[in-house]
Amino acid sequence: MTTPTCQLYLISPLDVGGDFPAKLEEALAAAPVAAFQFRIKGLNQHAAARLAEPLQAICAAHDTAFIVNDDVGLAKRLDADGVHLGQGDGDPREARRLLGPQAQIGVTCHDSRHFAMEAGEAGADYVAFGAFFPTTTKAVEHYAEPDILVWWQGLFELPCVAIGGITPDNAAILIEAGADFLAVSSAVWAHPEGPGAAVRAFDALLRG
Repeated sequence: MTTPTCQLYLISPLDVGGDFPAKLEEALAAAPVAAFQFRIKGLNQHAAARLAEPLQAICAAHDTAFIVNDDVGLAKRLDADGVHLGQGDGDPREARRLLGPQAQIGVTCHDSRHFAMEAGEAGADYVAFGAFFPTTTKAVEHYAEPDILVWWQGLFELPCVAIGGITPDNAAILIEAGADFLAVSSAVWAHPEGPGAAVRAFDALLRG
């Protein structure tokens, strides 16, 4: 099975307890998903690790990369596949030193070409641009236009991720602009027919 040029990158809701592991299993079983980002707030590392472990196992079973949001220490503790850093969450070089050469390190770059070039120079494995559309997942201070993806793809080989309010109905413009990954959260977890249906809808779009 050929891999689409653009792939799906799921971001967890903040509440990953309860029946969320079953929802993740449903999503990953529906169609290929390149990566899953474990994103929680306000928990100590021990509590976060307890929540992460079953989700990490589900990702491993489906060959989906397990990426920890913000917390390099937690990523190291879990031996995660990588870490995603916001602009205030640390230096990619330090993350690389702690996590090793195989770790996938991503950096949020908002709508900034400067931040993206800095991240690339610091050894990031991918850069993330957005938000491209209004989103309820988190407060948005920066909106990006699709032309930043066109610009990036024209100059750099490093993969880029599009994030922010992306749905199967609005994603085509980002795919056409050159996004390597679509990072989505509520469009999957809050889908009225369940996360599996949402992932299948994205997969159909990505496969053209």
